[in-house]
Amino acid sequence: MGLKVNNAVVTGACGGLGQALARELLGRGARVALVGLNPESLQALAVQAPGRCRVYRPDVTDAAAMGAMASDWMGAHGVPDLVIANAGVAGGFDTEQATDLPVMRRMLEINLLGVATTFHPFVRAMREAQRPTALVGVASIAGWRGLPGNGAYCASKAGLIAYLQSLRAELRPTAVRVHTVSPGYLRTPLTAGNRFAMPGLMEPQAAARALLAGVVAGREHVVLPRRLGWLAHGLNALPARWHDALLLRQPRKPRRGEPGATDIPGL
Repeated sequence: MGLKVNNAVVTGACGGLGQALARELLGRGARVALVGLNPESLQALAVQAPGRCRVYRPDVTDAAAMGAMASDWMGAHGVPDLVIANAGVAGGFDTEQATDLPVMRRMLEINLLGVATTFHPFVRAMREAQRPTALVGVASIAGWRGLPGNGAYCASKAGLIAYLQSLRAELRPTAVRVHTVSPGYLRTPLTAGNRFAMPGLMEPQAAARALLAGVVAGREHVVLPRRLGWLAHGLNALPARWHDALLLRQPRKPRRGEPGATDIPGL
């Protein structure tokens, strides 16, 4: 029996991929827990399906707040079929700059610890439900190899990929499936300030549909778009010196405080 999504939890639902996922799921008739920090964006989504969604505004790194969210949602709507840990932040990083160290710490908290904190209150209930369910972590192609000027983000996503591999192995004997999603470049606020080439740039709604199709089909690793994954694998096959030389010619991702940098909650 395959995965049927009637009940879902989506973090980072305020914009970009998370908002597109929430809209797609609501459009398919699912009940959706909308988790994010922007109340206006979340309420605008909730209006789309009154009675089928609830708005929650915890910090995804706050275990107590995420546990309260999970208890409230499951008390009202039952055990979810799908939990998508999508909340994340991005930004340039320079190890030489002391002011960037808190950026790395916070990025690791949100992008890596935040996924485990999102999954934690649901795992036992989903395992005990003894029906197909899915945990989805949104990583990145940037987690496949470190990129100059992007050390904090790459480290957080590489760590996330390894964490999801571990969790997948642990849950193999159960009906809970763990999926790793590695997007390339999506047209979202996180990429709006990028000054470098973004091959394979996808619209969030197309990415959301492809993600859900991959998860329902049972693919453990979903790459968005697939062709960018092939390109990344090709580049990664180059000798390290050649690979680094190519990327060092590109402008770097804006650091916190620079034009085009995105906000990092909690800093």
